[in-house]
Amino acid sequence: MEKNAVNTAGSNTDSANVKLSVWEKTAYSFTDMAGNLLYVTISSYILYFYTDVFSISVGGAGLILLVARFFDAVSAPVWGSIVDHTHTKWGQSRPYFLWLAIPFAVATFLAFTAPNLQCTAKLWYAGFTYILAAGVVYTGIQTPITAILPSLTTNGQERINANTFRMCGGSIGSFITSTFALPLVAFFGKGNDKVGFMWTMFLFGVLAVILLFLSFKGMKERTIAVQKPIPFKDSLKATVGNNPWYILVIAFVIYWVAQSTRNGISVYYAKYNLGNEQLTSVFNGLQVLGIIATMCIPFIVKVTNKTMTMLIGLAIGAFGQIMMGFVGNNFTLDIIAWIIGIFGASTAIAMPFGMLADTVDYGEWKTGIQAPGFLTAVGSAFCIQLGSGFGSFIPSKIMAAAGFVANKTQTPHALAAIHFTFIYLPVIIYAIVGLIMCLYFKYEKMEPQIKADLAKRHEQNA
Repeated sequence: MEKNAVNTAGSNTDSANVKLSVWEKTAYSFTDMAGNLLYVTISSYILYFYTDVFSISVGGAGLILLVARFFDAVSAPVWGSIVDHTHTKWGQSRPYFLWLAIPFAVATFLAFTAPNLQCTAKLWYAGFTYILAAGVVYTGIQTPITAILPSLTTNGQERINANTFRMCGGSIGSFITSTFALPLVAFFGKGNDKVGFMWTMFLFGVLAVILLFLSFKGMKERTIAVQKPIPFKDSLKATVGNNPWYILVIAFVIYWVAQSTRNGISVYYAKYNLGNEQLTSVFNGLQVLGIIATMCIPFIVKVTNKTMTMLIGLAIGAFGQIMMGFVGNNFTLDIIAWIIGIFGASTAIAMPFGMLADTVDYGEWKTGIQAPGFLTAVGSAFCIQLGSGFGSFIPSKIMAAAGFVANKTQTPHALAAIHFTFIYLPVIIYAIVGLIMCLYFKYEKMEPQIKADLAKRHEQNA
């Protein structure tokens, strides 16, 4: 790296304010498609894998996930700082799609491997492989996925469009794992779920590696500030007074408790409350319909704004969950309610990823420090990991307290606990997130002036 390098974003503002090609946005979508292909498998099935395949108690499994996620969450700011310190001929974030693709696939494969171990050894193996897959390596992939967005273009609408492609790709990745994971486990395992999960994860891992390699090849970073790497303490300074970033981080952590709960408890709800484990594939497979809602986001944002779009998504998601609680075991109405919930959740979950790019601008405007890696790592990977940890721990404790025992006929109390955590816990969380996001309105109104001030500052420093 040249010591006296200039800020390329400032020296060529026009080239940074570009409309992205369809192929580049498609390549960006492959990042989240690959990430969700493996991570959604973890978030949806790891608790079930531990209790019903690896024979770990539900309380022990929940504790592993929570403790591991606190450990993993620490890696988010570390990875963010690493990305901020990265300067290569390929860019700042993009190289990690090449470097970490294979380690991500291998780590996830190991997490779903169930060796013959004694109780304590099982816990240590599960904890280590979970931290490696869902924490250390996944964070290394998730951080540049979000951090690269402000580097692709300075055009606000193009950022929303690119993020829409990304979320559509993520929905396809979720659809693949949610629809085909359990059937593939049954196909490959032929009654042996340990073998089935291993071969399924091998297949998903190969596909994820190919997608991440295509992502690396198809994108270009344009707005990187090519400068001497900033110290970690200066990355922290980019958060000082960054109120919109604080709001998004808090809201997103809490939101992911609901998201992880819906994904992780669906298999229990289908198996024990509805009496058919394979219905999990139907419910989760319908997640692909979220693409419809995601594609509508740019148009909703134009009519309203980003904050209101997220609130609309939360309201629709809550309505779908409540409807499912009222229709009982009527399968047709359950499906309709679940689809409504998918539309809402797909809208709500997409917005913070795109809005984080704006908090990077706010941080630079407020402090003069551009730290996209750190801010987006904490705002995405940290939130996902910490929220998902609680999203696994809280339901596991509720179920354990109600007397849940894996692979047994459940008591009415246990069935009621599964029903509550799957249906109503997300509704409560949506309401809390909505109240927090109401604080974001005033900061979104400031964005045009912030972008104008930064453009002028870049021109003066060029």
